[in-house]
Amino acid sequence: MLIDYKNVTVCQDDKVVLEGVDFHVDEGEFVYLIGKVGSGKSSLLKTTYCELDIADDAADKAEVLGRNLKALKRKEVPALRREMGIIFQDFQLLHDRSVHANLLFVLQSTGWKNKAEAEERIEKVLTDVGMLDHKHRMPYELSGGEQQRIAIARAVLNQPKIILADEPTGNLDGETAANIVSLLRDIAHTGTAVVMSTHNIGLMSRFPGVVYQCADGQVKDVTATYSKIELEEEG
Repeated sequence: MLIDYKNVTVCQDDKVVLEGVDFHVDEGEFVYLIGKVGSGKSSLLKTTYCELDIADDAADKAEVLGRNLKALKRKEVPALRREMGIIFQDFQLLHDRSVHANLLFVLQSTGWKNKAEAEERIEKVLTDVGMLDHKHRMPYELSGGEQQRIAIARAVLNQPKIILADEPTGNLDGETAANIVSLLRDIAHTGTAVVMSTHNIGLMSRFPGVVYQCADGQVKDVTATYSKIELEEEG
């Protein structure tokens, strides 16, 4: 199990956002987090990479990639994050350097020393997201969808076990959003789990997955509900 939460409480600014959370993600799963703005989707994601702490006194279990978050030390957080890929709605690319330089910066920051191997890895991920021809462009020269593809390439550079995507299609038009989700689904099929928060419920019928809903301070697995809706639509 890559993420294994049992009875977890999520707080932000000393306020309880979610409580009694049971949330599980396994290898190769494609998982949606849905819910209204402020329902706790982003907060839940942030606990998995230790941007937010969990209320460890209440949790029965809080494990991410084999680490017990209740006992994880601050100095151990960077190693945990290196096994993850994180994608944001606003891309968070470095705008003062090219696409190639953005990716090289990540590799150098995570310990890649061999230049030839780094170049080979950059070529591979850019090819996978269909952006190899754009590697020498600056981020501001790219469309929103193209920037998000580069953000995905950056997220998979170190072959993470899990990708966390916080509203990755929020600023994109419908067709581009579908293309991004299709790309993330393809990544999940290689064995890397993907957890994606979204408001775009329409995407879920085109790209089915496990569905968790944040509402009223709770997190519920509503996969069966959405599977039933999809079947009724097909019927």
